[in-house]
Amino acid sequence: MEKTPAIKFATSLFQLTLLWILASGLFAGFARAQSEPAMLVIAHPTIAEDSIPRATLRAILGMRLQRWPGETPVKVFVLADETPEHATFSKSVLQVFPQQLRMAWDRQVFSGQGQYPEMVASPQEMLARVASTPGAIGYVKASEVTPNVRVLKIR
Repeated sequence: MEKTPAIKFATSLFQLTLLWILASGLFAGFARAQSEPAMLVIAHPTIAEDSIPRATLRAILGMRLQRWPGETPVKVFVLADETPEHATFSKSVLQVFPQQLRMAWDRQVFSGQGQYPEMVASPQEMLARVASTPGAIGYVKASEVTPNVRVLKIR
C-alpha cells in the first residue's frame, strides 16, 4: 500500500521533531557536563584567596612556589601518579601531563632546591589532610568536596 503525500509529510515531520528533541537533550547534557569541572583545587580554610591563576597553581604544584602571598608556607598534597584522579587533575586543571609534573618534582629534588609533595592514599585522606594542615593545597573530584576545605577557582 502506497502512502499518501500527507502521511509521508506527517511521518517526516514527526521524525525531524524527534531528532531535534534528541539532539537538544544531548547538547544540553554535554553543555552541563562541560560547565561543571570534574576536579577542584582545595585549600586549607584559612587561605585568604578565593581564586588562583593557573600559572601560580602550576608553580605551587610544581614545587617552585613555596609560600602563599601572606608568607604562609605551602604544603602540597597529591594522589599517586597512577590514580585516574591525578591524571585528570594534571591534564584538565594544570593542563600538563602527569609525567611532566613528575619530571618537575624530580628536577627540584635532584637539584637540591625542593622536595616532593606529600602523597596521600585516597581522596578522603586528601580532604582530611588539607583541612587540618595550615597552608595546604590539594585536589579532589567536585562531587567529593566537603565544607571543611576552601575551593579555589582557577583564573
